[in-house]
Amino acid sequence: MSLESTQQTMDAYMDALLTGGDFGQYFTDDVVWTTMENGQEVRGREAVRDFIAGFHTQSFDAHPELRSLTITDGRAALEADFVGVHVRELAGIPPTGAEVRLPYSIFYDLDDAGISALRAYIPLREMMAQLEAARSDAA
Repeated sequence: MSLESTQQTMDAYMDALLTGGDFGQYFTDDVVWTTMENGQEVRGREAVRDFIAGFHTQSFDAHPELRSLTITDGRAALEADFVGVHVRELAGIPPTGAEVRLPYSIFYDLDDAGISALRAYIPLREMMAQLEAARSDAA
């Protein structure tokens, strides 16, 4: 995939992601999300779209704050902050109302059909520690 095509796809994807649009349309049918910290995989366009959307709108009222996006032929790297308020149960922790702020990175593979892989480096242990601390403070 050319640099220009990669740039166009990532620009459109990021715009849709940040504005509540249909970002899933930029995934291939067999896209794979991998959470690198625990090896969790989510496969398929709808499943990956729902996983991302759910994380931002179900357990949290959240949004990414973009720091940087680097693009090369068929690859992209995103650095951002996950910023959100914990509004629903997550991994046995009831909603705390706490604001969570965590840096993360995602690496993307793209081909002519779209984004085919996302490898997310998210500090899940730190997220859970922040939620546990908020739950302890509230108790």
